[in-house]
Amino acid sequence: MGKLKTIARRTFLIGSAAIAGGVAFGVYKVRQDPANPLLENAKSGEAVFNPWVMIDGERITLITPHTDLGQGAESMQAALIAEELDVEFGQFETRFGVPAAAYWNTAMAGDAAPFKSTDDSFTAETTRAFMSGLFKVIGMQGTGGSSSVPDSFDKLRMAGAVARETLKAAVAQNWDVSVDDLKTEKGAVIMPDGTALNYTEIAALAAEMEPVEEVVLRDPSEWRLIGSQMRRTDIVGKSTGTLKYGIDVDVGGMVHATVKVNPRRGVMNSYDAGEAEKMSGVLKILPVTNGVAVVAENTWYAFKAAEAITCDWGPSPYPAEQSDHWKAVADSFTDDRLDKVWRKDGDPDAGLSGDVVEAAYHAPYLAHAPLEPLNAVVKVTEEGADIWVSHQIPRIVQQQVAAITGHDTAQVKLHGQYAGGSFGHRLEFENVKLAAEIANQMRGTPVKLTYSREEDFAHDYPRQISMARGRGAVKDGKVETYDLSIASVSSSASQIGRIGMPMPGPDSQIPAGAWNLPYAVPNFRVSAYRVPELAPTSSWRSVGASSAGFFADSFLDELIHAAGADPLEERLRLCTHDLARKVLEAVGEMSGWGGDLGPDRGRGVAFVNSFGVPCAEVVEVTNTPGGIKIDKVFIAAEVGTVIDPVAFDNQVKGGVVWALGHAMNCEVTYSDGVAEQSNYHAYEAMRMYQCPEIEVRGLENGDTVRGVGEPPVPPAAAALGNAIFAATGKRLREMPFNKHIDFV
Repeated sequence: MGKLKTIARRTFLIGSAAIAGGVAFGVYKVRQDPANPLLENAKSGEAVFNPWVMIDGERITLITPHTDLGQGAESMQAALIAEELDVEFGQFETRFGVPAAAYWNTAMAGDAAPFKSTDDSFTAETTRAFMSGLFKVIGMQGTGGSSSVPDSFDKLRMAGAVARETLKAAVAQNWDVSVDDLKTEKGAVIMPDGTALNYTEIAALAAEMEPVEEVVLRDPSEWRLIGSQMRRTDIVGKSTGTLKYGIDVDVGGMVHATVKVNPRRGVMNSYDAGEAEKMSGVLKILPVTNGVAVVAENTWYAFKAAEAITCDWGPSPYPAEQSDHWKAVADSFTDDRLDKVWRKDGDPDAGLSGDVVEAAYHAPYLAHAPLEPLNAVVKVTEEGADIWVSHQIPRIVQQQVAAITGHDTAQVKLHGQYAGGSFGHRLEFENVKLAAEIANQMRGTPVKLTYSREEDFAHDYPRQISMARGRGAVKDGKVETYDLSIASVSSSASQIGRIGMPMPGPDSQIPAGAWNLPYAVPNFRVSAYRVPELAPTSSWRSVGASSAGFFADSFLDELIHAAGADPLEERLRLCTHDLARKVLEAVGEMSGWGGDLGPDRGRGVAFVNSFGVPCAEVVEVTNTPGGIKIDKVFIAAEVGTVIDPVAFDNQVKGGVVWALGHAMNCEVTYSDGVAEQSNYHAYEAMRMYQCPEIEVRGLENGDTVRGVGEPPVPPAAAALGNAIFAATGKRLREMPFNKHIDFV
């Protein structure tokens, strides 16, 4: 084992976090670098430069700890390391990172602080630093919140630079040349005479070096990969059907299982598996929490046997009927349910005089419904447990499984897998916990748990249900008063409560995308009301902003029309944030805003800032005899730096299609405590023939690098609704829109 055992302190430590976090956790504790997980199994002659780069005599391996859910996270992380390491695609292998504190997420900490992304005040910055210190101390490793790019951008480039400079130092020392006379190119150190020494040739020498801590990241003018089109590391496998997802895992000697769990999320009173036990291929029928598991020779046998089991289910711990869910939300606009007034400018009460514009909005429960249903492979032995699964919070997976099997957390090994989508679905733990329960009853045998599509739908933790009430006033052709109240269940409290954590204060996701609108309305108030928990909910792509962003921009659009102003021009007049203004100007220029679209056509604009990304969209529609046709979508987003233009374009377009499809067609409703939507036939996304032409522009004016997985979602529903109003004169305030209009 070599001497490269630590992360270079000057490059990976966030100093402000050590200072602010040290007040609460101890400066030494915050400054202490987490253990490098790659050292545990490092071999002689293998250079382990840091938790992200290791090189031996045969290969260069780059570690990509952010979970790849289809968004290209693995490829992005590898590209950032490769940019500074001077290796090309095809010269390295990648490996998903194991659960480890060394992979704590620096970007999630900033978003956890309840401040606008544009707020750089002392209080905001100190709080962010405090949260960063906390996240480092607890080793919060996670993928979500569009944080993979901002978390990785500096950290992984620095990891590559440290490895590069250490390799150069090894050559300089052993060949007696000046390090200033060396350069690197395509996985090799280039000597002054042009001789190329491949990294693999000098790995053993580098393994004996102390890391070079003082490194300088390259100027953007020198970038080879960042900003250029790349062929993602997964693209060949996905194009040829050879990429292995979690559902494809095959461990020698494994059996196959499925579960039948109370669809009302209550207890199981009893079950009768008499018929199932007689069926072909069935090996075992086992009890699990609130349900029963079938273990069989293959998944199909397990599915068929599960259908044959009759169960007596207990009642739901939430209202059985959907109408009562909506009533609970509507009844929460009261002083005793006020979570927080998130913004108050001017005097909104005084401003609500004369002709007051009022509107009410609804956003339903929504399922995650990724194409790959939930699955996991777990093997439990006396020595420990192994898990093969794709998950967004792997360290908590370890804790959850250890609690079931009775092992120490360190004895639980997670083998990360590709996921066929998530949208927040793989932030939950039920599939892993149930697989562990089954495997714990069959120690020594690997158990592959696969949910049926119907079971996956029934036990999804959907997006929060929410409503909004807007009151406003206009004066002299301008928006004068804006007062928006949002009532929602707290998906944050529901989600973290399932892992035994309390909700520390008001839920910033309830007003996300609404309270931070960059508009200088003279009288501006946004209030959030906390609805008592109903059906358990979870993070859904763009979380609170997916609904609050729709409420906020839709109501602003109503006020603008009441004032008789142009929707884009009035937004620009009100806008006080330079980056947001440029985004609005860009989408106006892209769409040719102001031009005549002709009869029966309409154009709508919307703007939402979520996860620190100002994002504006324009939707164009035609009102046909058969219904609304979505013609074109224009979208501009400010992300600081676009790493891969092709991946950026795909990610943004995917977000638009996702958002529009759900706004058009989707909801989850409950009857007798059970979700009524059991498969895609009842939860229909946008069809291919309905997909509009989408034009994307990534702006790079900001100093902060941002992710774009979620920000395209919140403006889409509002822009579509605004466009439909422009074409038909009809305001749509309730999703899904197909309750009120048809689409073609």
